Amino acid sequence: MTARRWQAGVVLVTLVMAAGCGLAGGGDDKAAAPAAAGATAAADEPEFEPITESPTPTPEVTSATPKPRKTSKTPKAAEPTQPAFWSELPECAHYDKTKPVAKKTVKKALRSAAARVYWRTEAPTLKLNYPLVKAIAWQESGWQTNIHNCDGGTGVMQVMPDTVDFVNNRFGLNYDASNYRDNAYVGANYIAWFTRWAGQNYFKENYNLNAGKCKSHTSWCLLNVVISGYNAGQGAIEAAAGTKTLPNPAYVAAVRSLMSRCECDQF
Repeated sequence: MTARRWQAGVVLVTLVMAAGCGLAGGGDDKAAAPAAAGATAAADEPEFEPITESPTPTPEVTSATPKPRKTSKTPKAAEPTQPAFWSELPECAHYDKTKPVAKKTVKKALRSAAARVYWRTEAPTLKLNYPLVKAIAWQESGWQTNIHNCDGGTGVMQVMPDTVDFVNNRFGLNYDASNYRDNAYVGANYIAWFTRWAGQNYFKENYNLNAGKCKSHTSWCLLNVVISGYNAGQGAIEAAAGTKTLPNPAYVAAVRSLMSRCECDQF
C-alpha cells in the first residue's frame, strides 16, 4: 500500500509539473501562440517584443556556406551630358540631334591634332603639346561634339565660323567644323597660328609653349597669352599688350589647371 501511495504521488506531481510548463510556454509569450492567433493580435502589438529570458538555444544544423555568385561587371558611368565648365547651360546654347562621339574617340583626334607640325618651314621649332590642346578643348566644350554655344562656337574646340574660314583660307584647307576630327584640327591649327603671331610680336620669335616659362597662371608669357587669345581674340591681346595684363585671367587659370589635372584624363 505504501508503494501504491508513493506511485500515485509521483503521478500527481508529474501532472502538476506538466501543467506548469504549459503556462510558462504559452501564457503571455506571443511567439509561442498559433499563427492565426498571433496574426489577430499583431495589429495592436509591436512586431518584435524584447526577450526577457535568454534560454540556451538549440544549435541549428545549417547547410554548407554557399559559394558567392559571380556578379556582372560594374557598368560604366554614363558620360556627362553637360560640360563641367557650365553650371547652367545658357538658354541660347543647345545640342544638335547628332549622336555624340565617344570621349575616347575624341581623345584620339585631339592627340593627332596636337602632334602635327603646322609651320614646317616658317617656324619649324613651333610645336604644340597634347596637355594644352586637350585642356582648351575640355574647357570649351567638355569634349562634346554636338554642342553649340550662343556665340556660334561649335563642337569640341568651339571653333567659330570666322575662325574656320580664316584657317581654311589661310592654309588652303577645307575643314568642316561639324566633323569632330576637322574640329580638332581647326582648333589646334588656330592655336599654332596664334602661337606664331604672339611669338613674333611679343616674344622675339620664341615659340616655346613650356609652362616653365611662366611665373604664374596670370603672368605675361607665351603660353598664357596663347590660351588667353584663343578665348578673347587677337584684338583683346593687342589691347592688353601695353600693360601686359591678361584680359581673361580666370579662363587662363582654368585651362592651366586642366593641363595638369583634368577629368578628361580618365578617357
